[in-house]
Amino acid sequence: MTNPLRVLSLPDLRRRTSMKWRRFPPDVLPLWVAEMDVPLAEPVARALTDAVALGDTGYPAGTVYAEALAGFAADRWGWTVDIGHTAIVPDVMLGIVEVLKLVTGPGDAVVVNSPVYPPFYQFVEHLDRRVVEAPLDAEHRIDPDVLAAAFADATAGGRAAAFLLCSPHNPTGTVHTREELATVAELAARHRVRVVADEIHAPLVYPGATHLPYLSLPGTGDAFALLSASKAWNLAGLKAAVAVAGADAGKDLARMPEEVSHGPSHLGVIAHCAALRHGTDWLDELLAGLDDNRRLLGGLLAEHLPAIGYRPPQGTYLAWLDCRALDLRADPAAVFLDRGRVALNSGSEFGTGGAGHVRLNLATSPETLTEAVARMAAALR
Repeated sequence: MTNPLRVLSLPDLRRRTSMKWRRFPPDVLPLWVAEMDVPLAEPVARALTDAVALGDTGYPAGTVYAEALAGFAADRWGWTVDIGHTAIVPDVMLGIVEVLKLVTGPGDAVVVNSPVYPPFYQFVEHLDRRVVEAPLDAEHRIDPDVLAAAFADATAGGRAAAFLLCSPHNPTGTVHTREELATVAELAARHRVRVVADEIHAPLVYPGATHLPYLSLPGTGDAFALLSASKAWNLAGLKAAVAVAGADAGKDLARMPEEVSHGPSHLGVIAHCAALRHGTDWLDELLAGLDDNRRLLGGLLAEHLPAIGYRPPQGTYLAWLDCRALDLRADPAAVFLDRGRVALNSGSEFGTGGAGHVRLNLATSPETLTEAVARMAAALR
């Protein structure tokens, strides 16, 4: 096996037509959107090639994705997924929307831990729900008192509410502990808040941290989780995900409209199943490469941009950089793009706590990461 991050050259990557490689001019290093600079895992590529050769390009059917996920979850996390409490959905965010429709109504509140993945705000507001922020603390951890206050606000007047838990957390890379998740469950039960866990980054956790599926913990029977192979195997263009209901939430999931299952791509299901069943060796090589990169980034920043605050992520392939000490008096991402030709995500898009930060995608080659930090440093001279 080879580190997947070291396989493709920049000229190879610039032949791609996806969002990451077409949003900016070719002189820009794109380290923003969550696409990785890797080839497809061989088992995934083979499964897709075989399906195309067979003309197997129809509609998805059955529980094959849930079964593949259950096998992976049992092996990786010791979590038993009840296939009868699952539903296939187009992707994680659209699955979240469909679950929120089941447990909240127009005008109800959805609590989020800011700074957080921008589509949480966009999709929730488009759904005519109200976002209530419960900002993370200075260590990027869930603050129980802040969360309790947000739950009280969300349920004021006896209204229904949900908590959209990002686990592992995007953009900070925080992997929540058993104690933190148990506190979430206790507070959710006390305030009658339904938890919906986005666990799309669950396979991407580094040594020293452990992902705990929210539904594997006591007191989570009325909660939901959304999972997908999309992030860990770079399959964003092959749409598919699975919604899982807790032991007491199956009746709610059963109310999800049947037409939701028409949204996933059949080829997506095939690809995701191949990844979960046969792509774990590739994933382990990727994680080793990402682990190297998160440490490389720390060294590069210490040498060239010591004023930037950086906590190596415990999970995901995203780095959350605190640029407030640079006193740029502008959006740091705009400065690094305009002067350094490096594309990053602006922290202000992630809600409260995001201003003055940028999100950097470190799922690239060490050479590209090194060049990006050099350009960022040059942009400030």
